[in-house]
Amino acid sequence: MKNICFINTTGFWGGGEKLHLEYALKFIERDYNVFLVTSTNSPLFKKAKENNIKTFEIKLGNMSFLNIYKYLLLYRFFKKENIDTVIFSSSPDLKTGGFSAKLVKVKNIVYLRGLAVPIKNTFLNRILYKDIITHIIANSYETKRTLTINLSKSINVDDKIKVIYHGIDLELYDKTIKDSINNVINEEIILGNAGRLTNQKGQKDLIKIAHILKEKGLKFKLKIAGTGELQPELEAMIKELKLEQEVILLGFVSDMENFMRSLDIFLLSSSWEGFGYVIVEAMAASKPVVAYDISSNPEIIENKVTGFLVDYPNLDMFSQKIELLINDKDIRNQLGVNGRKAVEDKFQLDDRITEMEESLLNKS
Repeated sequence: MKNICFINTTGFWGGGEKLHLEYALKFIERDYNVFLVTSTNSPLFKKAKENNIKTFEIKLGNMSFLNIYKYLLLYRFFKKENIDTVIFSSSPDLKTGGFSAKLVKVKNIVYLRGLAVPIKNTFLNRILYKDIITHIIANSYETKRTLTINLSKSINVDDKIKVIYHGIDLELYDKTIKDSINNVINEEIILGNAGRLTNQKGQKDLIKIAHILKEKGLKFKLKIAGTGELQPELEAMIKELKLEQEVILLGFVSDMENFMRSLDIFLLSSSWEGFGYVIVEAMAASKPVVAYDISSNPEIIENKVTGFLVDYPNLDMFSQKIELLINDKDIRNQLGVNGRKAVEDKFQLDDRITEMEESLLNKS
């Protein structure tokens, strides 16, 4: 394994794109020859250029696997650069890039699976998972479990799957933190959430919880970082419940380290998560977390040790845990300290890169 190609042609910036960039930089540090295949002028393309990562530009979509020209472009690129390892995390990239890599006889065709939802047992997927993909790296045991629900009925993919958690670069959280992006009033507790404004992320639950907390007379600010299609609906809810002074939609926040540092308590209201990376970010900043006891959250949060896990979708219980943390600074601090220690033990980026490197080399 010497020439590695990360393929991510998504046009927006999200967790998968951040992961590809971080992994590419870490493999470069380890003296691998690394390329990023991206779509022109995407956020990932721009960040790759800023970091002097070699790029190849192409745009892939759901139907690109039917486009012979796309195969030809990737075939020539893989052949020219003598690529021996390709790494994907999205289905459109995998379908076209995977078949192209197979034609060139690329040794390692790696799928980073990040969604904790079942794979459809289609003819195309059976070919991909049986004959094309050589390694599947799941970001949690819950992701692995859901991935095998349907496919295991027809093909054995379990021997290809390795669970490797996403890692975090703790150096970012150990640098001197600049002034917070929030101007915190001393008696107010700052609650925070980060993620796309979608039904899956559950920000509507957070606004209802904020209403419960306000009714109890608690002083707090709830800062929600992110953009998405639910923004108009969330804005309407905030106005209807008269929470304009308590709930703030921040929009996109680029400096997540400083955002996490500015909080007292982090809240994750998602109905499912393949791997709740924002939980790890909050724990890295020594913040206690309250989240639903669903999907992969229990793999990250140890209940009553690094945070609280709440039955889904029990808003009253969720509110009670927040109230406890608001009223007890000692518990907040202890859970935060425990969370930071858990990240140091389980989620350091360099350790996870080593785990991935060893997995690919051992199967090469």
